[in-house]
Amino acid sequence: MSAQTTDKNISGPGFKQDMQTRHIVMLALGGVIGTGLFLTSGYTVNQAGPLGAVIAYIIGAIMVYMVMMCLGELAVQMPETGSFSSYASRYLGPGTGYTVAWLYWLTWAVAIGSEFTAAGILMVRWFPDTPVWIWSALFAITVFVSNVVSVRLFAETEFWLSLVKVVAVIAFLVVGTGAIIGLFEVQQAHSIGLGNFTREGLFPTGFWSIAMTLLAVSFAFSGTELIGIAAGETRDPQRNVPKAIRTTVVRLALFFVGTIFVLATLLPREQAGLVESPFVTVFESIGIPYAADIMNFVIISALLSAANSGLYAASRMLWTLSDQGHMPKRFGELSRMGTPFNAIVVSMAGSIASLLSGVFAPDTVYLALVSISGLAVVVVWMSIAASQIAFRRHYVANGGKVEDLKFRVRGYPWVPLGALASCTLACIGIAFDPAQRVALYFGVPFIAWCYFVYWVTRKGRERRLASHAAPVRTPEVA
Repeated sequence: MSAQTTDKNISGPGFKQDMQTRHIVMLALGGVIGTGLFLTSGYTVNQAGPLGAVIAYIIGAIMVYMVMMCLGELAVQMPETGSFSSYASRYLGPGTGYTVAWLYWLTWAVAIGSEFTAAGILMVRWFPDTPVWIWSALFAITVFVSNVVSVRLFAETEFWLSLVKVVAVIAFLVVGTGAIIGLFEVQQAHSIGLGNFTREGLFPTGFWSIAMTLLAVSFAFSGTELIGIAAGETRDPQRNVPKAIRTTVVRLALFFVGTIFVLATLLPREQAGLVESPFVTVFESIGIPYAADIMNFVIISALLSAANSGLYAASRMLWTLSDQGHMPKRFGELSRMGTPFNAIVVSMAGSIASLLSGVFAPDTVYLALVSISGLAVVVVWMSIAASQIAFRRHYVANGGKVEDLKFRVRGYPWVPLGALASCTLACIGIAFDPAQRVALYFGVPFIAWCYFVYWVTRKGRERRLASHAAPVRTPEVA
C-alpha cells in the first residue's frame, strides 16, 4: 500500500455513511458505560482499596487515551468498516487480523445474550407475574430490528439509549459530590471528606492489587474502539472521527474516574464489593426517592444500549471476515438499506447460543466463553497499538510525511509503546489473581487455535487456487 493512502471512504460498496459526530460519540459512550459501571464498579474499590481503585481507573483512562490515539491515526487515514481487524491483517499479518476479528466477535456475542437476560430479570421487578423470557425476547427483537432496518435507525436508537446513561452518571457525580462536601446528609456510617482513603491505610490490600484489577478496569473501558468500526459508515470521517475520539476519551475519563472517586469516598471498602448496585446504595443513603426504580430504568437502558452496539460491532466483524475471504460471501452481502443482514442474523444466533450455554453448561462452555471475552479486549487493544507502529513505519518508508497525516499520534513511538506496556501489565496482573487467572487458561489456547485454523484454511485455499490455475494438458496427436 502506498504511503499516500487515499482520503476517500474505503469502507466497501453499499455501506451508508449516515452517522454524524453525535452518533459515534454516543455509540462509544454507550458501548462503555454499562453494567460494569452501574453494578460491578464496587468490585474494584473492594479489591484495590479506595485509593488503589482511583489509581487503577486513572491508569485505565491513560491506557484508553493511548489506544484511541493509535486507532484515530489509523481510522482517519483508512476509514474502513473492518477497522482494527483490517489494520491488523494489513500491517501485522492476515492471521492476526483473522484472530482479532474472531476475538472481538466472540466478546460481543457472549455479552449480547447476557444483556437480554439481565434486562428481562430487571423488568420482573415491575411485572412480577411476567416470565423473564418474554421480556428477553421482546428486547432481542427490538435490538435486531434497530440493526437490520438501517444504520440511521441504529445510530438514533443508540444515541437516545446512551443519553439516559450519561444523564444518570452526571446526576450521580453532582449528588455524590454534594454529599462529600456536606450538602446532603448521608444515612450511613460515613464521615464527610476523604476518611475512607485513610481509614485502613492508603493501600489496605497491597499495592500489587492495582495491577490485579487492571483487566477488570480495561473491560469496563471496552467499547471505545467502536469509533473505529463506525468510521466507515460516518459522514466526513476525516473531521468527525478525530472530534469523536477526543470528546469520548475526555468524557470517559471524567465519568469513570469521577464515579469511582465518589463511590470510594462514600462507601466503605468492605461494603462496596457486596452491594447489588453502588449507585442505588448511594442514592438511597442520601434520601433520593424511588432510587431503586430510577436505577432499574437506567440499568435496563444500559443493557439494551450495550446489546444494540454489540450486535452492530459483531455483525461488522463477520462482514470483515467475509470481505477478507475467511467466511462465505453471503455474510458480506448488504441489504438495500446498507446493512449486513446475514451477518446480523448469525451474530444474534451466536449470542443466543452463548446464552443457552450459560443455562446448560455454566461451569464449562460458558465459563470458557466469558473468560476468553474478558481477555479479548486487551488483546484487541494491543493489536491496535502494534498496527499503528507498523503503519507509521510503512508510511514513512514509502515516502510519506508525518505532517501530512490528518490525524497523528503525538509522542510517537512512546504512546503506542505505552499502550502495549499497560496492556501487557494487565495480562501479567491477572496471572496473580486466582479469580481472573482462568482468562489466561482459556484465552491463550483460543488465540492459538484461531491461528491454527487460519493456517489450515489458508493452505486449503492455496491448494484449490493452485489446482484451478494448473495448465490443461492436451492429448498428443498420433
